[in-house]
Parts: sequence; structure tokens; C-alpha cells
Amino acid sequence: MKINVVGTSGSGKSTFSKLLAEKMNAPYIEMDALHWKANWKTSSDEELFNKLKNALSSEKWILDGNYSKTEHIKWNKIQMVIFLDLPFYQVLYRVIKRSLVRGFTKHELWAGNKESLSQVLFSKNSMILFTIKSFYKNRKKHYKLLCKCEKSQIKFIRLKSKKEINTFLLDF
Repeated sequence: MKINVVGTSGSGKSTFSKLLAEKMNAPYIEMDALHWKANWKTSSDEELFNKLKNALSSEKWILDGNYSKTEHIKWNKIQMVIFLDLPFYQVLYRVIKRSLVRGFTKHELWAGNKESLSQVLFSKNSMILFTIKSFYKNRKKHYKLLCKCEKSQIKFIRLKSKKEINTFLLDF
């Protein structure tokens, strides 16, 4: 099975995707890892597209991430989209907690990149600020994705709570 897990920042895509990949014994592919290079540089579209094409060449996988600009690549392969649609308050809490932990611990993310406390709290690139500004816009984008899936062969699953997420993982 070829599955793309989508949702807003802080919805739990990575945790869910890793658990599902382990359960399916399938490769876990993280879009952010394909996108980010050292020193917070981004891959060009061509680089990202080539990395994604290579990553999606296996028989089954779990793809973690949104990146609308890659739809022309992944939509030819995806069999299922799982949308983690948690409430704003829960997502914001997770983003704040995760950002503070990363800022304090200097946890390495992708290509050696780390978040600092000043970046987390005071930067225009703060994930906390990004989440506040973009949550509803991104959620709306995922609702539109549902319409695209309905017109294709792709199965769309929307999970709206931690309970639904846990039940899905248990039953899958």
C-alpha cells in the first residue's frame, strides 16, 4: 500500500506515519527530510522532485507530508490519503511543546538543522507563529484534497481525534 499522511503542522503526521510504517513493514518517507538541506537551505523544485521520485519507487511506503507542489508526482502513485484533522487548540499545544523542547535540547532535525529558542519564540519563521497564521488555511486546503480524492481512485480517510487515530492504528 502507498499512503500519504497529511495534516497541519503539529497534527502528528510524523509520529503517526512512523507507527504505520512500522506496522506495515514499509519505508517511512519524510517530505521535510527531502526538502531541507544544511543551514536551513531548501532543495530546488528539481532536486525535491528527483528525491521524491526515487523515494517513491518502492512497492509500498508511508509518505509523511503535504508539499502541494509535489502532487503531480505523488498522485500517480498514492492509493490512500490519511488526513489528521485535530482541533486547533490541540495542534497549537503540540507545536508549542515540540518547539520549546527542540529549542532547549537543540534536537537535530533534517540535514543537521536545529531550532534555537530565539528562533522558536522570536523569529518570523517560528513554527508557533506559522501554526497560528496558517492552521485554518491549511486545513481548508486539505478539505479540497478530499474533493480531488473523491474524483480519483485514491481512498481518503479523515481522522479527527486522538481516539480515532489510535483506533485506526489498532485496526489497520
